[in-house]
Amino acid sequence: MTSTNISTYTIVDDFVAPPCDDFVQIIYQDDDILLINKPSGLLSLSGKNPLNWDSVHYRLTHGQEGVSPAFAEAKLVHRLDFGTSGIMLVGLNPQSLKHLNKQFQARTIQKRYIAILAGWLDDDQGQITARIAKDKMLFPRVKICAATGKAAVSDYRVLSRLEHPRRSLVKFTPLTGRTHQLRIHSRAIGHPIIGCDLYHNEYSEQMATRLMLHASELLFKHPKTGNGINGQCPCPFNEGEK
Repeated sequence: MTSTNISTYTIVDDFVAPPCDDFVQIIYQDDDILLINKPSGLLSLSGKNPLNWDSVHYRLTHGQEGVSPAFAEAKLVHRLDFGTSGIMLVGLNPQSLKHLNKQFQARTIQKRYIAILAGWLDDDQGQITARIAKDKMLFPRVKICAATGKAAVSDYRVLSRLEHPRRSLVKFTPLTGRTHQLRIHSRAIGHPIIGCDLYHNEYSEQMATRLMLHASELLFKHPKTGNGINGQCPCPFNEGEK
């Protein structure tokens, strides 16, 4: 009789977000959408852990005293990672949300990010195509896996090369939207985003007190008018940008 050992694992997520004192800034508002600036260190959606109640969505639907009113019907069209700052698109009614979701699903919405990477990249521009898969043993991380990974494409352009220590200011244009795509793609080419706690080398995490990744632009069509909109959110760390 042959016996089979079946290994099991349990995903434990014991992360508790520290308080975020920065506000969610309203960049643009009309009857159908909001464009907002998410601060680094704030969840996009409230977590399952009751201690992680504070989030972009919570603040939008409950209001920020002295800063912005409550938008009771607000729904996030997409998310940004906890450490990522920058522009986000919000639907204010079911019709707008449905229209915007279709644009994301069709990949017609363009996103651009600014990041600071450890070291100097050799090429001034390029494309990263490493396939990305979930890493079930190291949740919430993902991994590069040619066999089981999903297609992931990130275009990049070096804006400037910084000294003391050597870093590269980079503009990313992701053509797909995989979890942690820019963070793991940066490490895959040997230049992790500084301040990243999940995908780093021996020194890159300690080079900054936050994840140096900022969503700087969103290009989409307004859900009611159909007009093209180029939403922009200035980067707080764009030193040396040209």
